[in-house]
Amino acid sequence: MIAVDPLHPEPAAIQHAVECLIRGGLVAFPTETVYGLGAHAFDPSAVRRIFTAKGRPSTDPLIVHLASIADVRTVAADIPSIVETLGRRFWPGPLTLLLPRCDSLPPEVSAGLDTVAVRIPSHPVAQALLQAAGLPIAAPSANLFGHTSPTQARHVMDDLGGRIDLILDAGPTDWGVESTILDPLKIPPVLLRPGGISIAELESVLGPIRVASPGERISASPGRQPRHYAPYARLILCPGETPAEIVESILSIARRERKEDRRIGLLVASEIASRIDPEEPSVILRNLGSLGDLRGVSRRLFTCLRELESEGADLILAHRLPNGGVGAALNDRLTRAAAEEKKSPHP
Repeated sequence: MIAVDPLHPEPAAIQHAVECLIRGGLVAFPTETVYGLGAHAFDPSAVRRIFTAKGRPSTDPLIVHLASIADVRTVAADIPSIVETLGRRFWPGPLTLLLPRCDSLPPEVSAGLDTVAVRIPSHPVAQALLQAAGLPIAAPSANLFGHTSPTQARHVMDDLGGRIDLILDAGPTDWGVESTILDPLKIPPVLLRPGGISIAELESVLGPIRVASPGERISASPGRQPRHYAPYARLILCPGETPAEIVESILSIARRERKEDRRIGLLVASEIASRIDPEEPSVILRNLGSLGDLRGVSRRLFTCLRELESEGADLILAHRLPNGGVGAALNDRLTRAAAEEKKSPHP
């Protein structure tokens, strides 16, 4: 692991990472969303190493990260004009577009499909790496497949230590949830995964878009598994519309589960946390921040999930958040994390 300045990364560290990528190595690096696990996108062997390191099915396509809009033509073909319009508005930034794959891009990147997911990250370290490398970097999130996404370098080490070649540690990421994924080839365009760019922002450029339903099978897009972004502890989304209703449902479930001698983690907004006794027995409380600051909540979501997991929570109780802005992405991640119980792979 190499520590780098998040705003002005040291050239020697970036060059070391570039050399690692060129040799076919795997480099974890920060983006504005979460940490990514990068490989030279035109090196099929290196790309296959990503799937092995993460335990990711080869049928789940990767996102290719680029330095600039001009680089889109290195991995995509028959690019519609709307891409330049979207790029001018949202790139660099947390927007991924699904485009026709060029024939020269290894099919491993796109799980053998004829499309490729591309984005241009805004994080200074990611930009420095892409510009110095002069090549596209295929990079899913730098975690074990299906596990909570990494927003700090230590999360990467926890999941992938010993499986990858290098981690660039630039501290916590800014957004804390993954990019928005959009298919602009459809009429109307289809939102495949909510993220940092909201539906309202997209519609201000595109007009009406369709939101893919949670159960809709779309093999071309990453991040759509029914169970994903999940801690190893079981997570329950508690019902309730008002803070009082949410607190009532959380405490009711906590009392019931405590009878089974379970250690309960609470993942709640400030408005909920203030109504819960911090000395409640067998409860670990994590405050996500205010419902009025969903950007702040997004920065803390995955970190808090990992903290509850590491502190021995057997069960995590959470609640839905306001759906505006990044709230749609937060609710998507919570819903997928709560989809079904996942057993830890660790003894």
